[in-house]
Amino acid sequence: MNILEIKNLTITTSANVKVVSDVSLSIAPGARLGVIGESGSGKSLTALASIGLLPSQLNATGSVLLGGINPQEIIGVSDKVLNSIRGRVASIVFQEPITALDPLMKIGRQLAEPLRRHQGLSGDALEMAIIQALVEVRINNPSRIATSFPHQISGGERQRAAIAMALACKPSLLIADEPTTALDVTVQSEVLALLDSIVAERKMALLFISHDLAVVGQITDNVIVLKDGAIVESGLLQEIMKKPTHPYTQDLVRNAQILDDALDIAKGGR
Repeated sequence: MNILEIKNLTITTSANVKVVSDVSLSIAPGARLGVIGESGSGKSLTALASIGLLPSQLNATGSVLLGGINPQEIIGVSDKVLNSIRGRVASIVFQEPITALDPLMKIGRQLAEPLRRHQGLSGDALEMAIIQALVEVRINNPSRIATSFPHQISGGERQRAAIAMALACKPSLLIADEPTTALDVTVQSEVLALLDSIVAERKMALLFISHDLAVVGQITDNVIVLKDGAIVESGLLQEIMKKPTHPYTQDLVRNAQILDDALDIAKGGR
């Protein structure tokens, strides 16, 4: 049984404009899938629909089953049901942690919310779990981070804290929506390595969203390519890189190769 099964997902605006059209995908427990596409391709909306976080002005039809052996339909269910699933079955990490974190709440308190709600922790056990969650994402001085507001820590620390929040209740599926785009290159590599190792250690499933083929290639072998809200190509990334069939995918591969060549030239000039 798949941990995530999306069938014929279509998302429309209040003006009845389709922004995602008939998307189907599945992820088995412990498997990884990359979704690639440019801005506006529908990849982030697909991710949000997977966990019931679409904005109210958008309407989803089709089916999104989440949860493995006893899957829960996500489309059309109440917030109460969704709140019982988010964090426990599936969690999401967003592109910009400063918008995902509450600016008026210290990091430790934000981490405490899912731990208290889903695991019933309190007192010393809760405090220990908060520190352990920050240690797991390789944050230096976790006690300082726990007592800091988001604006008092660096971008890399904020993203690690956001990842810690997503992983705190040990979900079976992690959805990572452009989690490194807002970071500099060095921190981006560190965060990718962190996600890779934690997902492997916990045997979690991963849905990784990105516009960057090179980034996706560092964390998963299987990909879906989205354009204008529809799947135009899917399969093993290596095979797609060698023989892209859709013109849009051909452009993505060509641009990635141009960037790689430019980086190689820059390295050679040092």
